[in-house]
Amino acid sequence: MHVEVAATVPVAAAVPVAAAPAGGLDERAKRVADEAARYADAVDREGRFPAEAVAALKAERLLGIQVPRSLGGEGASMSEIAELCAILGRACSAAAMVFAMHHIKLASLVTHGQDSAWHGALMERIAGEQLLIASSTTEAGIGGDLRNSLCAVEAQDGADGATFRLTKEASVISYGAQADLILATARRHPGAATSDQVLVALLADQITLERTSVWDTLGMRGTCSDGFLLKAEGLPLAQVLQKPFAEIAAQSMLAASHLLWGSVWFGISSYAVDRARAFVQGEARKKPGQVPPGALRLAEAANELQAMKSTIVAGLARYEAAKGDPDALSAIGFSIMLNNVKTTVSAQAVDIVQRALSVVGIAGYKNGTPFSLGRQLRDVLSAPLMISNDRILSNTANLLLVQKGSGKLLSA
Repeated sequence: MHVEVAATVPVAAAVPVAAAPAGGLDERAKRVADEAARYADAVDREGRFPAEAVAALKAERLLGIQVPRSLGGEGASMSEIAELCAILGRACSAAAMVFAMHHIKLASLVTHGQDSAWHGALMERIAGEQLLIASSTTEAGIGGDLRNSLCAVEAQDGADGATFRLTKEASVISYGAQADLILATARRHPGAATSDQVLVALLADQITLERTSVWDTLGMRGTCSDGFLLKAEGLPLAQVLQKPFAEIAAQSMLAASHLLWGSVWFGISSYAVDRARAFVQGEARKKPGQVPPGALRLAEAANELQAMKSTIVAGLARYEAAKGDPDALSAIGFSIMLNNVKTTVSAQAVDIVQRALSVVGIAGYKNGTPFSLGRQLRDVLSAPLMISNDRILSNTANLLLVQKGSGKLLSA
């Protein structure tokens, strides 16, 4: 855990960009997935950070691919990153979720930080040094309501100019102790309303983290989402993104969260369906000419998986078409679409893995078999809870009160 407090720590000059490893993004992700799969059961059993998988992500230089080429990255699109989330989700849910959460936060920097010299240099470091980004949006007293904060950026007069301090009782910071950088929400100043928020970039050696709770859960154990008291002191105000967090959330974070989380859940679900398919095919080979009892359930699961895929792909297409257009990204219909992607896909994921488990039966219920699905089921049960579907549906209900529907099939 980080225990040092540094004063102003300037972003270093950009590190020369290393050549990308051999192969395309998918090939590089599959090599990471192979490494992640070897340790996935141990990560789950021990509730530990997927260190081997993250080391492989860094070795394959996949943490900086979203950074624009002008800043040393590869300019990867949201759709390309979503594909990698699905590949990793098949191997290790925790590693895939860490990768997704990292790129969700990076999306905010890429979309809203390129006009800031400080954040531009930070993105060069992320690409060059493969820095791992964590998020601090939840807070004691408000829970998971990311659009409100109690803590505030407190401006100070320092020897080197305007600085700030920040103290946040973060109820959850996923892999906070392992991150190189944390993006935290806070009120713009102590007198600001709870909804008047900004996003602050905090390097690991600029902060202290005091663990206040331990992540001991049913599934997604390797995300290590402990609670922390986060403190920063004497940091330059340049590290605060000046664009309101309300715009950042609406124009990048909301879309990235729902689409990349959904892609992880699709990866988990597709693995479960593949296990069920292999089981049914094995049963069919034992009794030629007879349709195995689980074939019908397999067909249902495959049908749901196709519908799940279509929902995510359609959402990605809508996002890519709206990218760069703040009005389109902030539109009511776009927000409703993203909310629907999350609630629909998260529920489908649970249903699909349960259907797959019913196909393979006791072989899936037991650990250590070629058809074991216990870890996948426990992990995917988190999907409707990561931001609660009830909270999202309540938000959608409010938006529907003012939306005008088009009734058209091929347009928003």
